[in-house]
Amino acid sequence: MVTLALLGLLSGLITGVSPCVLPMIPIVFVAGGTGDAAPTSQRATWLRPVLIIVGIVISFGGIALLGTLTLSLLGLPTGLLRWTGIVLLALIGVSLIVPQVAHVLEKPFSRLPSWTPGRSDSTFGPLLLGLGLGTLYVPCAGPVLAAISVAGATADIGWQTVVLTISFATGAAIPLVFFALAGASMTARLTAYRKRQRAFRVAGGVVLIVMAVAIAANLPAVVQRLVPSYTNGVEQAIARQDAVTGALRAGGAGGSLDKCVAHPGTVADCGAAPEFSGTGQWFNTAGGAPLTMNGLRGKVVLIDFWTYSCINCQRDAPYVKKWYDAYHAAGLVVIGVHTPEFAFEHDAGNVASAVRDEGIRYPVVQDNDFAVWNAYHNLYWPAKYLIDARGMVRATAFGEGDYANTEANLRSLLRAADPTVSLPTAVTGGVDEVTSGPTSPEMYLGAARGATSYQGGDELAVGTGKAFTLDAAQPQDSFSLGGRFDVADESVTAGDGARIRVNTRGAKVYSVLSGTGVLQVHTPGMPDKTIQVSGTPRLYPLVDGSSAQRVLDIDVSKGISVYTFTFG
Repeated sequence: MVTLALLGLLSGLITGVSPCVLPMIPIVFVAGGTGDAAPTSQRATWLRPVLIIVGIVISFGGIALLGTLTLSLLGLPTGLLRWTGIVLLALIGVSLIVPQVAHVLEKPFSRLPSWTPGRSDSTFGPLLLGLGLGTLYVPCAGPVLAAISVAGATADIGWQTVVLTISFATGAAIPLVFFALAGASMTARLTAYRKRQRAFRVAGGVVLIVMAVAIAANLPAVVQRLVPSYTNGVEQAIARQDAVTGALRAGGAGGSLDKCVAHPGTVADCGAAPEFSGTGQWFNTAGGAPLTMNGLRGKVVLIDFWTYSCINCQRDAPYVKKWYDAYHAAGLVVIGVHTPEFAFEHDAGNVASAVRDEGIRYPVVQDNDFAVWNAYHNLYWPAKYLIDARGMVRATAFGEGDYANTEANLRSLLRAADPTVSLPTAVTGGVDEVTSGPTSPEMYLGAARGATSYQGGDELAVGTGKAFTLDAAQPQDSFSLGGRFDVADESVTAGDGARIRVNTRGAKVYSVLSGTGVLQVHTPGMPDKTIQVSGTPRLYPLVDGSSAQRVLDIDVSKGISVYTFTFG
Protein backbone atom coordinates (compact mmCIF):
# COMPACT_ATOMS: atom_id res chain seq x y z
CA MET A 1 0.00 0.00 0.00
CA VAL A 2 2.88 2.38 0.79
CA THR A 3 4.44 1.78 -2.64
CA LEU A 4 1.09 2.36 -4.34
CA ALA A 5 0.49 5.58 -2.40
CA LEU A 6 3.95 6.88 -3.27
CA LEU A 7 3.48 6.08 -6.96
CA GLY A 8 0.07 7.79 -6.94
CA LEU A 9 1.52 10.82 -5.15
CA LEU A 10 4.41 11.04 -7.63
CA SER A 11 2.08 10.71 -10.61
CA GLY A 12 -0.16 13.42 -9.14
CA LEU A 13 2.80 15.74 -8.56
CA ILE A 14 3.90 15.33 -12.17
CA THR A 15 0.35 15.94 -13.38
CA GLY A 16 0.09 18.95 -11.07
CA VAL A 17 2.85 20.75 -12.96
CA SER A 18 1.55 19.80 -16.42
CA PRO A 19 0.38 22.54 -18.84
CA CYS A 20 -3.36 22.05 -18.39
CA VAL A 21 -3.20 22.84 -14.65
CA LEU A 22 -2.06 26.40 -15.41
CA PRO A 23 -5.63 27.87 -15.54
CA MET A 24 -6.16 26.91 -11.86
CA ILE A 25 -3.19 29.01 -10.68
CA PRO A 26 -4.86 32.47 -10.78
CA ILE A 27 -8.01 31.00 -9.23
CA VAL A 28 -6.31 29.58 -6.13
CA PHE A 29 -4.02 32.61 -5.86
CA VAL A 30 -7.00 34.96 -5.66
CA ALA A 31 -9.13 32.59 -3.53
CA GLY A 32 -6.29 32.10 -1.06
CA GLY A 33 -5.90 35.79 -0.31
CA THR A 34 -9.30 37.47 -0.47
CA GLY A 35 -10.65 37.47 3.06
CA ASP A 36 -12.83 40.26 4.44
CA ALA A 37 -10.06 41.41 6.69
CA ALA A 38 -6.32 41.11 6.78
CA PRO A 39 -5.16 38.01 8.68
CA THR A 40 -4.45 38.73 12.33
CA SER A 41 -2.16 35.77 13.09
CA GLN A 42 0.27 33.38 11.42
CA ARG A 43 -2.34 30.61 11.73
CA ALA A 44 -4.88 32.77 9.91
CA THR A 45 -2.41 33.33 7.09
CA TRP A 46 -2.07 29.68 6.12
CA LEU A 47 -5.38 28.18 7.32
CA ARG A 48 -7.63 29.58 4.58
CA PRO A 49 -5.48 28.47 1.59
CA VAL A 50 -4.85 25.03 3.11
CA LEU A 51 -8.58 24.48 3.69
CA ILE A 52 -9.27 25.49 0.08
CA ILE A 53 -6.79 22.92 -1.20
CA VAL A 54 -8.17 20.23 1.15
CA GLY A 55 -11.62 20.93 -0.30
CA ILE A 56 -10.24 20.61 -3.85
CA VAL A 57 -8.62 17.24 -3.01
CA ILE A 58 -11.82 15.86 -1.43
CA SER A 59 -14.05 17.10 -4.23
CA PHE A 60 -11.75 16.15 -7.12
CA GLY A 61 -11.06 12.68 -5.68
CA GLY A 62 -14.74 12.00 -5.08
CA ILE A 63 -15.74 13.13 -8.56
CA ALA A 64 -12.96 11.10 -10.20
CA LEU A 65 -14.21 7.93 -8.51
CA LEU A 66 -17.95 8.43 -8.10
CA GLY A 67 -19.01 11.39 -10.25
CA THR A 68 -19.86 9.48 -13.43
CA LEU A 69 -21.57 6.66 -11.54
CA THR A 70 -23.67 9.02 -9.39
CA LEU A 71 -24.84 11.13 -12.32
CA SER A 72 -25.70 7.99 -14.28
CA LEU A 73 -27.75 6.53 -11.41
CA LEU A 74 -29.65 9.80 -10.97
CA GLY A 75 -30.18 10.24 -14.71
CA LEU A 76 -28.42 13.61 -14.68
CA PRO A 77 -26.33 15.10 -17.52
CA THR A 78 -22.59 14.40 -17.33
CA GLY A 79 -21.73 18.12 -17.49
CA LEU A 80 -23.75 19.02 -14.38
CA LEU A 81 -20.82 19.02 -11.95
CA ARG A 82 -18.64 21.11 -14.25
CA TRP A 83 -21.34 23.73 -14.78
CA THR A 84 -22.11 23.79 -11.05
CA GLY A 85 -18.46 24.65 -10.40
CA ILE A 86 -18.45 27.32 -13.12
CA VAL A 87 -21.57 29.00 -11.69
CA LEU A 88 -20.11 28.84 -8.17
CA LEU A 89 -16.83 30.38 -9.33
CA ALA A 90 -18.68 33.22 -11.06
CA LEU A 91 -20.86 33.83 -7.99
CA ILE A 92 -17.80 34.00 -5.74
CA GLY A 93 -16.29 36.53 -8.12
CA VAL A 94 -19.46 38.64 -8.05
CA SER A 95 -19.63 38.42 -4.24
CA LEU A 96 -16.13 39.89 -3.98
CA ILE A 97 -17.27 42.86 -6.04
CA VAL A 98 -20.79 43.25 -4.57
CA PRO A 99 -20.91 42.67 -0.78
CA GLN A 100 -24.71 42.28 -0.84
CA VAL A 101 -24.33 39.16 -2.99
CA ALA A 102 -21.86 37.74 -0.46
CA HIS A 103 -24.42 38.21 2.34
CA VAL A 104 -27.08 36.38 0.29
CA LEU A 105 -24.71 33.46 -0.37
CA GLU A 106 -23.70 33.24 3.30
CA LYS A 107 -27.22 33.33 4.71
CA PRO A 108 -28.13 29.61 4.22
CA PHE A 109 -24.96 28.65 6.13
CA SER A 110 -25.16 31.23 8.90
CA ARG A 111 -26.15 28.61 11.50
CA LEU A 112 -23.04 26.52 10.87
CA PRO A 113 -20.20 26.96 13.39
CA SER A 114 -17.11 28.80 12.16
CA TRP A 115 -18.98 29.98 9.07
CA THR A 116 -17.55 33.36 8.23
CA PRO A 117 -16.44 32.95 4.60
CA GLY A 118 -14.60 36.24 4.41
CA ARG A 119 -12.48 35.61 7.51
CA SER A 120 -9.12 34.02 6.89
CA ASP A 121 -9.37 31.84 10.01
CA SER A 122 -12.88 30.45 9.36
CA THR A 123 -13.36 26.76 8.57
CA PHE A 124 -16.43 25.97 6.52
CA GLY A 125 -16.20 28.88 4.08
CA PRO A 126 -12.78 28.08 2.56
CA LEU A 127 -13.46 24.33 2.73
CA LEU A 128 -16.73 24.60 0.81
CA LEU A 129 -15.06 26.98 -1.61
CA GLY A 130 -12.44 24.29 -2.26
CA LEU A 131 -15.15 21.65 -2.70
CA GLY A 132 -16.69 23.80 -5.42
CA LEU A 133 -13.37 24.46 -7.12
CA GLY A 134 -12.67 20.70 -7.16
CA THR A 135 -15.44 20.29 -9.76
CA LEU A 136 -13.37 22.47 -12.12
CA TYR A 137 -9.97 20.95 -11.40
CA VAL A 138 -9.34 18.72 -14.42
CA PRO A 139 -5.61 18.02 -14.77
CA CYS A 140 -4.25 16.35 -17.90
CA ALA A 141 -5.84 12.91 -18.20
CA GLY A 142 -2.72 10.80 -17.98
CA PRO A 143 -2.83 6.99 -17.73
CA VAL A 144 -3.35 6.87 -13.95
CA LEU A 145 -6.17 9.43 -13.90
CA ALA A 146 -7.87 7.87 -16.94
CA ALA A 147 -7.83 4.44 -15.34
CA ILE A 148 -9.18 5.84 -12.05
CA SER A 149 -12.08 7.37 -13.97
CA VAL A 150 -12.82 4.04 -15.69
CA ALA A 151 -12.80 2.28 -12.31
CA GLY A 152 -15.33 4.79 -11.02
CA ALA A 153 -17.54 4.54 -14.12
CA THR A 154 -17.65 0.75 -13.88
CA ALA A 155 -18.66 0.83 -10.18
CA ASP A 156 -16.10 -1.73 -9.02
CA ILE A 157 -13.81 0.21 -6.71
CA GLY A 158 -11.33 -1.64 -4.51
CA TRP A 159 -9.29 -0.23 -1.65
CA GLN A 160 -6.23 0.00 -3.88
CA THR A 161 -8.09 2.26 -6.31
CA VAL A 162 -9.19 4.45 -3.40
CA VAL A 163 -5.59 4.73 -2.12
CA LEU A 164 -4.34 5.54 -5.60
CA THR A 165 -7.06 8.17 -6.09
CA ILE A 166 -6.43 9.92 -2.77
CA SER A 167 -2.67 9.96 -3.25
CA PHE A 168 -3.01 11.12 -6.86
CA ALA A 169 -5.43 13.93 -5.93
CA THR A 170 -3.15 15.02 -3.10
CA GLY A 171 -0.07 15.05 -5.32
CA ALA A 172 -1.88 16.94 -8.08
CA ALA A 173 -3.05 19.61 -5.62
CA ILE A 174 0.28 20.14 -3.82
CA PRO A 175 1.63 22.60 -6.44
CA LEU A 176 -1.54 24.65 -5.97
CA VAL A 177 -0.84 24.97 -2.23
CA PHE A 178 2.14 27.18 -2.93
CA PHE A 179 0.10 29.59 -5.05
CA ALA A 180 -2.74 29.70 -2.51
CA LEU A 181 -0.23 30.38 0.30
CA ALA A 182 1.44 33.03 -1.85
CA GLY A 183 -1.89 34.83 -2.25
CA ALA A 184 -2.54 34.66 1.50
CA SER A 185 0.99 35.78 2.34
CA MET A 186 0.69 38.77 0.02
CA THR A 187 -2.46 40.00 1.72
CA ALA A 188 -0.83 39.59 5.14
CA ARG A 189 2.40 41.40 4.31
CA LEU A 190 1.43 44.18 1.94
CA THR A 191 0.50 47.43 3.61
CA ALA A 192 -1.10 48.45 0.34
CA TYR A 193 -3.52 45.56 0.61
CA ARG A 194 -4.66 46.60 4.08
CA LYS A 195 -5.17 50.18 2.92
CA ARG A 196 -6.86 49.28 -0.37
CA GLN A 197 -8.52 46.02 0.54
CA ARG A 198 -11.70 46.90 -1.32
CA ALA A 199 -9.87 47.53 -4.60
CA PHE A 200 -7.94 44.26 -4.29
CA ARG A 201 -11.16 42.33 -3.64
CA VAL A 202 -12.82 43.85 -6.70
CA ALA A 203 -9.79 42.96 -8.83
CA GLY A 204 -9.86 39.43 -7.45
CA GLY A 205 -13.55 39.16 -8.25
CA VAL A 206 -12.93 40.24 -11.84
CA VAL A 207 -10.20 37.59 -12.18
CA LEU A 208 -12.55 34.83 -10.94
CA ILE A 209 -15.37 35.93 -13.26
CA VAL A 210 -12.99 36.03 -16.24
CA MET A 211 -11.71 32.54 -15.37
CA ALA A 212 -15.30 31.23 -15.06
CA VAL A 213 -16.11 32.56 -18.54
CA ALA A 214 -12.86 31.12 -19.94
CA ILE A 215 -13.55 27.67 -18.47
CA ALA A 216 -17.14 27.75 -19.75
CA ALA A 217 -15.78 28.46 -23.24
CA ASN A 218 -13.14 25.70 -22.91
CA LEU A 219 -10.36 28.24 -23.45
CA PRO A 220 -7.94 26.42 -21.08
CA ALA A 221 -7.67 23.72 -23.76
CA VAL A 222 -5.74 26.25 -25.84
CA VAL A 223 -3.02 26.21 -23.18
CA GLN A 224 -2.75 22.44 -23.41
CA ARG A 225 -2.31 22.61 -27.19
CA LEU A 226 0.24 25.43 -27.15
CA VAL A 227 2.47 24.09 -24.38
CA PRO A 228 4.22 20.74 -25.07
CA SER A 229 3.09 17.80 -22.94
CA TYR A 230 6.48 17.44 -21.27
CA THR A 231 5.18 15.13 -18.52
CA ASN A 232 3.67 12.37 -20.67
CA GLY A 233 6.71 10.06 -20.78
CA VAL A 234 7.15 10.01 -17.01
CA GLU A 235 3.42 9.42 -16.45
CA GLN A 236 3.49 6.44 -18.83
CA ALA A 237 6.46 4.93 -16.97
CA ILE A 238 4.67 5.22 -13.62
CA ALA A 239 1.44 3.79 -15.04
CA ARG A 240 3.30 0.64 -16.16
CA GLN A 241 4.51 -0.17 -12.62
CA ASP A 242 3.11 -3.46 -11.30
CA ALA A 243 1.67 -1.81 -8.18
CA VAL A 244 -0.31 0.63 -10.30
CA THR A 245 -1.59 -1.82 -12.92
CA GLY A 246 -2.63 -4.19 -10.13
CA ALA A 247 -4.63 -1.44 -8.44
CA LEU A 248 -6.27 -0.34 -11.66
CA ARG A 249 -7.65 -3.76 -12.36
CA ALA A 250 -11.20 -3.75 -11.07
CA GLY A 251 -11.42 -4.92 -7.49
CA GLY A 252 -7.65 -4.81 -7.00
CA ALA A 253 -5.40 -7.78 -7.58
CA GLY A 254 -6.75 -10.66 -9.60
CA GLY A 255 -5.47 -13.52 -7.42
CA SER A 256 -4.19 -16.52 -9.35
CA LEU A 257 -5.46 -14.94 -12.57
CA ASP A 258 -2.57 -12.47 -12.27
CA LYS A 259 -0.15 -15.26 -13.19
CA CYS A 260 -1.54 -15.29 -16.72
CA VAL A 261 -2.01 -11.51 -16.84
CA ALA A 262 1.59 -10.79 -15.83
CA HIS A 263 3.03 -13.30 -18.31
CA PRO A 264 0.86 -13.25 -21.46
CA GLY A 265 1.46 -16.10 -23.89
CA THR A 266 2.72 -18.47 -21.19
CA VAL A 267 0.61 -21.48 -20.19
CA ALA A 268 0.00 -21.65 -16.43
CA ASP A 269 -2.71 -22.66 -13.96
CA CYS A 270 -4.43 -19.34 -13.25
CA GLY A 271 -7.61 -20.31 -11.41
CA ALA A 272 -11.23 -20.84 -12.33
CA ALA A 273 -12.71 -18.77 -15.15
CA PRO A 274 -15.33 -16.26 -13.92
CA GLU A 275 -18.96 -16.73 -14.90
CA PHE A 276 -20.76 -14.46 -17.38
CA SER A 277 -22.72 -12.62 -14.69
CA GLY A 278 -24.32 -9.21 -15.21
CA THR A 279 -24.21 -9.37 -19.00
CA GLY A 280 -26.69 -8.11 -21.56
CA GLN A 281 -27.95 -9.49 -24.87
CA TRP A 282 -26.40 -12.61 -26.43
CA PHE A 283 -25.94 -13.10 -30.18
CA ASN A 284 -25.43 -16.34 -32.16
CA THR A 285 -26.84 -18.59 -29.43
CA ALA A 286 -30.03 -20.67 -29.55
CA GLY A 287 -32.87 -18.22 -28.94
CA GLY A 288 -30.41 -15.68 -27.55
CA ALA A 289 -29.93 -17.83 -24.45
CA PRO A 290 -26.89 -17.00 -22.29
CA LEU A 291 -23.99 -19.42 -21.98
CA THR A 292 -22.34 -20.36 -18.69
CA MET A 293 -18.83 -21.50 -17.87
CA ASN A 294 -20.30 -24.43 -15.96
CA GLY A 295 -22.23 -25.49 -19.07
CA LEU A 296 -19.04 -25.32 -21.17
CA ARG A 297 -17.07 -27.82 -19.07
CA GLY A 298 -15.31 -30.31 -21.32
CA LYS A 299 -14.73 -27.64 -23.98
CA VAL A 300 -11.69 -25.45 -24.57
CA VAL A 301 -12.92 -21.84 -24.50
CA LEU A 302 -11.38 -18.71 -26.02
CA ILE A 303 -12.74 -15.48 -24.49
CA ASP A 304 -12.13 -12.55 -26.86
CA PHE A 305 -12.68 -9.00 -25.51
CA TRP A 306 -13.39 -6.61 -28.37
CA THR A 307 -15.41 -3.58 -29.45
CA TYR A 308 -16.61 -3.16 -33.01
CA SER A 309 -15.16 0.26 -33.89
CA CYS A 310 -11.68 -0.58 -32.52
CA ILE A 311 -9.23 -0.88 -35.42
CA ASN A 312 -6.94 -3.13 -33.36
CA CYS A 313 -9.88 -5.46 -32.77
CA GLN A 314 -10.78 -5.44 -36.48
CA ARG A 315 -7.23 -6.36 -37.47
CA ASP A 316 -7.28 -9.07 -34.82
CA ALA A 317 -10.67 -10.55 -35.75
CA PRO A 318 -9.60 -12.56 -38.86
CA TYR A 319 -7.35 -14.73 -36.69
CA VAL A 320 -10.11 -15.39 -34.16
CA LYS A 321 -12.57 -16.27 -36.93
CA LYS A 322 -10.04 -18.62 -38.60
CA TRP A 323 -9.39 -20.41 -35.30
CA TYR A 324 -13.12 -20.84 -34.75
CA ASP A 325 -13.64 -22.28 -38.23
CA ALA A 326 -10.63 -24.61 -37.93
CA TYR A 327 -11.06 -25.92 -34.38
CA HIS A 328 -14.75 -25.69 -33.53
CA ALA A 329 -15.31 -29.32 -34.58
CA ALA A 330 -12.39 -30.34 -32.34
CA GLY A 331 -14.01 -28.84 -29.23
CA LEU A 332 -13.08 -25.13 -29.31
CA VAL A 333 -15.71 -22.61 -28.20
CA VAL A 334 -15.09 -18.93 -28.98
CA ILE A 335 -17.06 -16.29 -27.09
CA GLY A 336 -16.72 -12.64 -28.07
CA VAL A 337 -17.26 -10.26 -25.15
CA HIS A 338 -18.25 -6.88 -26.60
CA THR A 339 -17.23 -4.25 -24.04
CA PRO A 340 -17.97 -0.78 -25.50
CA GLU A 341 -15.62 2.20 -25.70
CA PHE A 342 -18.13 4.73 -27.13
CA ALA A 343 -21.75 5.46 -26.23
CA PHE A 344 -23.03 4.27 -29.63
CA GLU A 345 -21.41 0.87 -29.03
CA HIS A 346 -23.89 0.22 -26.20
CA ASP A 347 -26.71 -0.14 -28.73
CA ALA A 348 -27.68 -3.78 -29.31
CA GLY A 349 -28.77 -3.05 -32.88
CA ASN A 350 -25.36 -1.60 -33.72
CA VAL A 351 -23.61 -4.62 -32.21
CA ALA A 352 -25.91 -6.99 -34.10
CA SER A 353 -25.07 -5.18 -37.36
CA ALA A 354 -21.34 -5.42 -36.63
CA VAL A 355 -21.61 -9.14 -35.87
CA ARG A 356 -23.44 -9.69 -39.14
CA ASP A 357 -21.26 -7.40 -41.29
CA GLU A 358 -18.01 -8.92 -39.99
CA GLY A 359 -19.21 -12.47 -40.52
CA ILE A 360 -18.87 -13.51 -36.86
CA ARG A 361 -20.55 -16.89 -36.34
CA TYR A 362 -19.45 -17.64 -32.77
CA PRO A 363 -21.44 -16.41 -29.71
CA VAL A 364 -21.08 -12.76 -28.69
CA VAL A 365 -22.32 -11.18 -25.47
CA GLN A 366 -22.84 -7.49 -24.71
CA ASP A 367 -20.86 -6.35 -21.69
CA ASN A 368 -22.19 -2.78 -21.42
CA ASP A 369 -21.71 -2.62 -17.63
CA PHE A 370 -18.12 -3.99 -17.81
CA ALA A 371 -19.23 -6.95 -15.66
CA VAL A 372 -17.18 -9.60 -17.52
CA TRP A 373 -14.35 -7.11 -18.14
CA ASN A 374 -14.09 -6.52 -14.39
CA ALA A 375 -14.44 -10.21 -13.53
CA TYR A 376 -11.35 -10.94 -15.64
CA HIS A 377 -9.55 -7.81 -14.36
CA ASN A 378 -9.02 -6.91 -18.01
CA LEU A 379 -7.33 -3.71 -19.22
CA TYR A 380 -7.07 -4.09 -23.00
CA TRP A 381 -8.84 -4.22 -26.37
CA PRO A 382 -8.37 -6.78 -27.84
CA ALA A 383 -7.62 -9.35 -25.14
CA LYS A 384 -7.83 -13.14 -25.21
CA TYR A 385 -8.18 -15.62 -22.34
CA LEU A 386 -7.74 -19.35 -23.00
CA ILE A 387 -9.71 -21.68 -20.71
CA ASP A 388 -9.16 -25.44 -20.54
CA ALA A 389 -11.76 -28.23 -20.41
CA ARG A 390 -11.79 -28.06 -16.58
CA GLY A 391 -12.90 -24.41 -16.66
CA MET A 392 -9.48 -23.05 -15.63
CA VAL A 393 -7.82 -19.97 -17.17
CA ARG A 394 -4.53 -21.18 -18.68
CA ALA A 395 -3.13 -18.39 -20.91
CA THR A 396 -3.70 -14.82 -22.08
CA ALA A 397 -2.82 -12.64 -25.07
CA PHE A 398 -3.19 -8.84 -25.14
CA GLY A 399 -3.30 -6.57 -28.18
CA GLU A 400 -2.32 -7.60 -31.67
CA GLY A 401 0.40 -10.08 -32.55
CA ASP A 402 1.81 -13.31 -31.09
CA TYR A 403 -0.85 -15.22 -33.05
CA ALA A 404 1.25 -18.33 -33.70
CA ASN A 405 1.91 -18.74 -29.98
CA THR A 406 -1.77 -18.29 -29.11
CA GLU A 407 -2.76 -20.91 -31.68
CA ALA A 408 -0.10 -23.28 -30.34
CA ASN A 409 -1.51 -22.84 -26.81
CA LEU A 410 -5.09 -23.55 -27.86
CA ARG A 411 -3.95 -26.64 -29.82
CA SER A 412 -2.14 -27.84 -26.70
CA LEU A 413 -5.28 -27.41 -24.58
CA LEU A 414 -7.41 -29.24 -27.17
CA ARG A 415 -5.02 -32.21 -27.11
CA ALA A 416 -5.05 -32.21 -23.30
CA ALA A 417 -8.85 -32.29 -23.33
CA ASP A 418 -8.93 -35.17 -25.84
CA PRO A 419 -5.62 -36.95 -26.59
CA THR A 420 -7.26 -38.70 -29.57
CA VAL A 421 -8.44 -35.49 -31.24
CA SER A 422 -7.47 -34.94 -34.88
CA LEU A 423 -6.35 -31.34 -35.41
CA PRO A 424 -6.01 -29.57 -38.78
CA THR A 425 -2.83 -27.86 -39.92
CA ALA A 426 -2.16 -24.60 -38.07
CA VAL A 427 -3.95 -21.72 -39.79
CA THR A 428 -2.08 -18.71 -38.39
CA GLY A 429 -0.24 -16.54 -40.93
CA GLY A 430 -1.00 -14.50 -44.00
CA VAL A 431 -4.00 -12.65 -42.58
CA ASP A 432 -3.72 -8.91 -41.95
CA GLU A 433 -0.27 -9.04 -40.41
CA VAL A 434 0.43 -6.35 -37.82
CA THR A 435 2.01 -3.24 -39.32
CA SER A 436 5.60 -2.91 -38.16
CA GLY A 437 6.32 0.62 -39.41
CA PRO A 438 5.68 3.86 -37.51
CA THR A 439 2.09 4.97 -37.31
CA SER A 440 -0.04 7.69 -35.70
CA PRO A 441 -1.96 7.32 -32.44
CA GLU A 442 -5.75 7.21 -32.60
CA MET A 443 -7.38 10.63 -33.05
CA TYR A 444 -10.72 11.41 -31.37
CA LEU A 445 -12.79 14.21 -32.94
CA GLY A 446 -15.31 15.03 -30.20
CA ALA A 447 -14.87 17.77 -27.60
CA ALA A 448 -14.34 15.28 -24.75
CA ARG A 449 -11.09 13.79 -26.07
CA GLY A 450 -10.31 15.70 -29.24
CA ALA A 451 -7.88 18.21 -27.68
CA THR A 452 -5.13 15.57 -27.61
CA SER A 453 -4.67 15.59 -31.40
CA TYR A 454 -6.65 18.64 -32.58
CA GLN A 455 -4.44 21.42 -33.97
CA GLY A 456 -6.47 24.31 -35.33
CA GLY A 457 -6.96 27.99 -34.67
CA ASP A 458 -10.56 27.56 -33.47
CA GLU A 459 -11.82 26.11 -30.19
CA LEU A 460 -13.02 22.48 -30.33
CA ALA A 461 -15.89 22.88 -27.88
CA VAL A 462 -19.45 21.55 -27.77
CA GLY A 463 -21.79 23.66 -29.90
CA THR A 464 -23.87 23.80 -33.08
CA GLY A 465 -22.97 25.44 -36.38
CA LYS A 466 -19.44 26.28 -35.23
CA ALA A 467 -17.12 27.76 -37.88
CA PHE A 468 -13.61 26.34 -38.29
CA THR A 469 -10.56 27.13 -40.45
CA LEU A 470 -8.13 24.42 -41.60
CA ASP A 471 -4.58 24.63 -40.26
CA ALA A 472 -2.32 25.57 -43.18
CA ALA A 473 0.75 23.97 -41.56
CA GLN A 474 -0.81 20.83 -40.08
CA PRO A 475 1.57 19.28 -37.48
CA GLN A 476 2.34 15.57 -37.60
CA ASP A 477 -0.19 13.25 -35.93
CA SER A 478 -2.91 15.91 -35.71
CA PHE A 479 -6.09 17.09 -37.44
CA SER A 480 -7.96 20.35 -37.99
CA LEU A 481 -11.44 21.27 -39.20
CA GLY A 482 -12.71 23.66 -41.87
CA GLY A 483 -16.21 24.93 -42.59
CA ARG A 484 -19.07 24.38 -40.17
CA PHE A 485 -19.56 21.51 -37.74
CA ASP A 486 -21.85 20.60 -34.87
CA VAL A 487 -19.49 19.49 -32.09
CA ALA A 488 -20.60 16.88 -29.54
CA ASP A 489 -18.62 15.08 -26.83
CA GLU A 490 -17.77 12.06 -28.99
CA SER A 491 -18.08 13.29 -32.58
CA VAL A 492 -18.34 16.20 -35.00
CA THR A 493 -21.19 16.41 -37.53
CA ALA A 494 -20.58 18.12 -40.84
CA GLY A 495 -22.40 21.29 -41.85
CA ASP A 496 -21.84 23.63 -44.79
CA GLY A 497 -18.40 23.43 -46.45
CA ALA A 498 -17.12 20.84 -43.95
CA ARG A 499 -13.54 19.63 -44.45
CA ILE A 500 -11.02 17.77 -42.29
CA ARG A 501 -7.24 17.85 -42.64
CA VAL A 502 -5.22 14.97 -41.15
CA ASN A 503 -1.42 14.67 -40.96
CA THR A 504 -0.54 11.01 -40.38
CA ARG A 505 2.28 8.48 -40.67
CA GLY A 506 -0.12 5.57 -41.04
CA ALA A 507 0.04 3.24 -44.02
CA LYS A 508 -3.67 2.57 -43.54
CA VAL A 509 -6.25 5.13 -42.41
CA TYR A 510 -9.69 4.28 -41.02
CA SER A 511 -12.52 6.40 -39.65
CA VAL A 512 -15.64 5.70 -37.58
CA LEU A 513 -18.51 7.41 -39.44
CA SER A 514 -22.30 7.55 -39.35
CA GLY A 515 -25.12 9.26 -41.24
CA THR A 516 -25.78 9.31 -44.97
CA GLY A 517 -23.57 10.94 -47.58
CA VAL A 518 -20.06 10.78 -49.02
CA LEU A 519 -16.46 11.53 -48.11
CA GLN A 520 -14.03 12.71 -50.75
CA VAL A 521 -10.50 11.76 -49.67
CA HIS A 522 -7.63 13.65 -51.34
CA THR A 523 -4.28 11.94 -50.72
CA PRO A 524 -1.01 13.24 -52.25
CA GLY A 525 0.37 10.78 -54.80
CA MET A 526 -2.81 8.66 -54.82
CA PRO A 527 -6.08 8.88 -56.76
CA ASP A 528 -8.96 10.65 -55.02
CA LYS A 529 -11.29 8.25 -53.27
CA THR A 530 -15.05 8.49 -52.65
CA ILE A 531 -16.43 6.82 -49.52
CA GLN A 532 -20.16 6.12 -49.39
CA VAL A 533 -21.45 6.43 -45.80
CA SER A 534 -24.78 5.05 -44.66
CA GLY A 535 -26.30 4.01 -41.35
CA THR A 536 -25.12 3.73 -37.76
CA PRO A 537 -21.51 4.32 -36.67
CA ARG A 538 -18.98 1.85 -38.05
CA LEU A 539 -15.39 1.76 -39.24
CA TYR A 540 -14.64 2.74 -42.88
CA PRO A 541 -11.26 2.30 -44.64
CA LEU A 542 -10.04 5.57 -46.17
CA VAL A 543 -6.43 4.88 -47.27
CA ASP A 544 -4.57 1.63 -47.93
CA GLY A 545 -0.97 2.33 -48.89
CA SER A 546 2.61 2.14 -47.73
CA SER A 547 3.87 3.66 -44.50
CA ALA A 548 4.65 7.34 -45.14
CA GLN A 549 3.86 10.74 -43.74
CA ARG A 550 0.99 12.30 -45.66
CA VAL A 551 -1.58 15.06 -45.25
CA LEU A 552 -5.15 14.07 -46.14
CA ASP A 553 -7.79 16.62 -47.11
CA ILE A 554 -11.26 15.18 -46.65
CA ASP A 555 -14.48 16.77 -47.91
CA VAL A 556 -17.40 15.69 -45.72
CA SER A 557 -20.97 15.98 -46.95
CA LYS A 558 -23.50 17.62 -44.65
CA GLY A 559 -24.97 15.39 -41.93
CA ILE A 560 -22.13 12.88 -41.65
CA SER A 561 -20.77 12.37 -38.11
CA VAL A 562 -17.06 11.63 -37.66
CA TYR A 563 -15.90 9.97 -34.42
CA THR A 564 -12.28 8.86 -34.80
CA PHE A 565 -9.36 8.31 -37.13
CA THR A 566 -7.30 5.17 -36.53
CA PHE A 567 -4.18 4.02 -38.33
CA GLY A 568 -2.30 0.92 -39.32
